[in-house]
Amino acid sequence: MRLSIIIVTFDSRPCIDSCLASLLTRQPSGGAEIVVVDNGSTDGTAAHVRAAFPDVRLIESDNAGFAAGCNRGIRVTTSELILLINPDATVGPGTLDALIARLDARPDVAVIGPRIVDPDGIAELSFGSMLSPLAECRQLLLIRGRGLPLIAGYVEHLTRAEREVDWVSGACLLVRRPDAEAAGLLDERYFLYKEDVDFCAAIRAHGRLVLFSPICEVVHHRGRSAAARPATAAAAYHRSHLAFYEKHRPNWAATLRLWQRLTGRRA
Repeated sequence: MRLSIIIVTFDSRPCIDSCLASLLTRQPSGGAEIVVVDNGSTDGTAAHVRAAFPDVRLIESDNAGFAAGCNRGIRVTTSELILLINPDATVGPGTLDALIARLDARPDVAVIGPRIVDPDGIAELSFGSMLSPLAECRQLLLIRGRGLPLIAGYVEHLTRAEREVDWVSGACLLVRRPDAEAAGLLDERYFLYKEDVDFCAAIRAHGRLVLFSPICEVVHHRGRSAAARPATAAAAYHRSHLAFYEKHRPNWAATLRLWQRLTGRRA
């Protein structure tokens, strides 16, 4: 098989059935290996996957974070291509074949991400420029303003055109294994959030390209796992945010650290 699909779960029982059912019934030509890495779920996710989806490979581990979970899945597979997908995402008919075909057509591209929409078909801004204070302000405006017709229309327009970008969302990301390995896989200092931006940056540092393509769509039921423990997810976000700036924007790291402390986002 050319493709291994890696899904990292944590208390994902409410959404994992839809994700796995979509992947199992809409396999690409030649099939795919599906690996679920369960990061110590307490809601029975692992037991349920084992019982209900015997064709899925299950790896149970302690919760060392999303990046570490992805790396565990990557290391137990050998396929040429790797798809990272969230447990709260589903694929449509032909999605995986279309994504693979587009990557095959661009040998200069290491990573490709599809158009991602919510259950109502409203597009998410699932790609962007390398993070900086200005880039984050723009991204935040476009994400939080999705309910406004003008901004929603602009995001819809942005996500209808294929483009080379600095990063695509780890909610659904297809990468060539040699490029993933050359980048050192995902940086495990990120427990949750920002690992996709960092991963794409590491791949681009080797002279390879990242492509956003609306050739297919993936539906993202955003944040179902994080919603179960919002305080934990928020704390993880702020730790990863700071780790990213310390690694990539050290001149801004002290300012971010101070802002987090003043606003109570970090002790």
